[in-house]
Amino acid sequence: MPRSSTFLWIALLVAGGTAAWISSAQSQSAQPTHRDLEYARVGDPEVSLKLDLYLPSNGEEPPPLLVWVHGGAWRAGSKERMPVGGLREHGFAIASVNYRLSPVAPFPAQVHDIKAAIRWLRAKEEIYGYDAGRIVIAGASVGGHLAALVGVSNGHEELEGEVGKHGKESSDVAAIVDYYGPTNFLTILSQSTPHGLGVRIPALQLLLRSQPEEVPEMARLASPVFQIDPDDPPLLLVHGDQDPQVPINQSHELQGAYVAAGIGDRVRFEVIHGGAHGGKEFYDEEKTALVAGFLRDALRSNP
Repeated sequence: MPRSSTFLWIALLVAGGTAAWISSAQSQSAQPTHRDLEYARVGDPEVSLKLDLYLPSNGEEPPPLLVWVHGGAWRAGSKERMPVGGLREHGFAIASVNYRLSPVAPFPAQVHDIKAAIRWLRAKEEIYGYDAGRIVIAGASVGGHLAALVGVSNGHEELEGEVGKHGKESSDVAAIVDYYGPTNFLTILSQSTPHGLGVRIPALQLLLRSQPEEVPEMARLASPVFQIDPDDPPLLLVHGDQDPQVPINQSHELQGAYVAAGIGDRVRFEVIHGGAHGGKEFYDEEKTALVAGFLRDALRSNP
């Protein structure tokens, strides 16, 4: 089998295993309060971009809103992969967002779409009853990458995009939770194991339409570590120290970028000892309470 085919086969196998775990977890979770809400149409041929909205059954009114970004190597996955439903028990509404996948559109389309979803959600606050003044964002794997990049790039002209009909609304968020996401495309391959390379090389090729070293300026634009400034929101990093796909050094780099920008007091790093690339230990009751507490603290500090 050719090397490129081997890489692709490994990538699909790993993505499938992760998808199976998340799908199993989701089969036991509540259904969305509102399903398939269209937040924008974009592209030629035109693509309908949708999200699912989960509202809490109890807690304060109106609740804060968490925007969830799914993983899947940028090339697969959907809004149905939403393993943080337990946050509803802590009073959070959740919007799980679809975005254009890399076979359909290269970077930065994914960021443009997620920012459009946030603007749409702000515009629809009174209809659906959450508090659009308290929006946070989270994601896992490449969803963590996209959540972090969206969260630290408010107002960035190249990353804001023009998707959707609510351009006057802000895409700003009050906090970020990044579960084991890539953060620096210029270092991730050199840090990776052979297994990790088998996942990342074909995924980055499809996302960037090239390898990072061949398009360094685009790779920098796509890397959260290069977008940090002193105005960025609080950040929680959750990463397994045995992650075979996204090296834990990627989260260390993002933490270091916050420290270098003078906002190290806004970042918290939760290491899952023995943790790999996802799994139930990242989303159990203890970790859900930790995430909820971090987000509540962040919202109090950013009223």
